[in-house]
Amino acid sequence: MARGTPRSRAASRPGTSETAGTSKTKGETKTKGGTKPKGDTKQKGDTKPKGDTKPKRTPRSGRGPLRVLAQLLAMLCAFAFMVAFAVVLAKLTLQPSPASEALTHTNLSPGSSLRAYLDQPELRDAVRQIGGNLLLGVPFGILVPVLAPKARGVLRVLLLTATVMLLVEFAQGALVTGRAFDVDDVILNTTGALIGYLLLGRRLGRAVHAGEPRS
Repeated sequence: MARGTPRSRAASRPGTSETAGTSKTKGETKTKGGTKPKGDTKQKGDTKPKGDTKPKRTPRSGRGPLRVLAQLLAMLCAFAFMVAFAVVLAKLTLQPSPASEALTHTNLSPGSSLRAYLDQPELRDAVRQIGGNLLLGVPFGILVPVLAPKARGVLRVLLLTATVMLLVEFAQGALVTGRAFDVDDVILNTTGALIGYLLLGRRLGRAVHAGEPRS
């Protein structure tokens, strides 16, 4: 019995060493399954190289001075046309007409003069009166968006046209013989500006002042 006990102890010792070995292998598997793959995933998920691949801005070409020169030429041409139009407008609206002094009267009710134009016996006279007032407003709708980049909106063009035509009508009624203030003329002039803006003024304003923000 005394001899058997050492053997059992000796037999248990290799077992303990084997279990220790197995625990070591388990420890090795733990070290193998450590945080190295997590470190690898961090390397894969690193976004620093992606940040370096941002597209760089290309330097501007030499079209800047040419663009500015083209804008200046377009604005100078528009200014020349506007001055010529102002001269024609002054001759048509501010020239005295003593012969028609007894026939003219101030009109403050919208639509009254339009009905009078349409009631004329000859269609040619109505077309001349209505069409002439419409044509007087068309240059405003075309030239204002080119001359004034901040007034490229349709409401601003109409407001500017109405203001100028109101001043012209007030000057007619107060200073010019044979002329009178007529609110229908202002309405027709402003409508002509709207037509000119929609047909050509909006496109010209965008082409000349491309890339400039509206105020």
